[in-house]
Amino acid sequence: MILTVTLNPCIDKSSSVEKFKPENKLRCTEIVNEPGGGGINVSKALKKLESPSVALFPAGGHNGNMLCSLLKEEGILFHAVDTKVETRENWIVLETSGNNQYRFTFPGREVLEETIKTLVDQIRSFSPTYVVASGSLSPGLPDYFYGLIVKNAAAVGAKCIVDTSGPALQALKGKGAYLIKPNSSELCKMLNVETLEKNEISDAAQQAIADGFAEIIVVSMGPEGAWLVTADEKYFVAAPLVEKKSTVGAGDSMVAGITYSLQKQVSLKEAIRFGVACGSAATMNHGTQLFNKADAEKLFATISI
Repeated sequence: MILTVTLNPCIDKSSSVEKFKPENKLRCTEIVNEPGGGGINVSKALKKLESPSVALFPAGGHNGNMLCSLLKEEGILFHAVDTKVETRENWIVLETSGNNQYRFTFPGREVLEETIKTLVDQIRSFSPTYVVASGSLSPGLPDYFYGLIVKNAAAVGAKCIVDTSGPALQALKGKGAYLIKPNSSELCKMLNVETLEKNEISDAAQQAIADGFAEIIVVSMGPEGAWLVTADEKYFVAAPLVEKKSTVGAGDSMVAGITYSLQKQVSLKEAIRFGVACGSAATMNHGTQLFNKADAEKLFATISI
């Protein structure tokens, strides 16, 4: 079973407007509310792949109740821990005249550390095979918190996949994660270097593995594709050319595709190919719709190492 963990969930509110104009009323389309946050998006993507998962997250207030209701409507299994404070929301607005997408991301309110520790301790009760911890930390949580998730996953024999950024990612050094997914800029910060040339990415990822960040590192290269690197192997997959409508959830879709493949015990080559296919398929849809399974499978058939 796959357990996803989201420490800073949200409601994604999507709309569109013809053109952004300062000092004017902007006539927007009706709001679409969707459950969001890294791990929750991974669970949504796994649902599209007909792979069961449980989403574990903190929630509170009106938005927290809405988050739970939306997940019930989508048929996603979840366990929410009450935070007593309002769950955050994000806004995604599409400017239709230029096909420009604007993403307004809010930090949310501080959640008591003890509440989140209670949530993390509950990882053990689910006996998962994979734990996918994804997204930003709740305000006020220390950078090392993802390390606690890795530790609790290991206690029940689960492999922990972490997708985060900034100091929380750098704090994973030596914590024993199974897989992490930085982009090239984040990889630079992990290694304390200013820049990396494209031909240096895979060697740098192997250095990060030697430094104890994870057993496997997937380096996301955006529309170019992704590297999958272990201590002994390096695979690059170029992303297929598609008509981009939105980048929201593309990274979470990639993580879901990789996790789905690993759960099926396919090769790492197949896992990164399918991950890139899912991530690319997600960019073909508006808003936070993630991907269609048929699109991902069609793209997967065209992708080679």
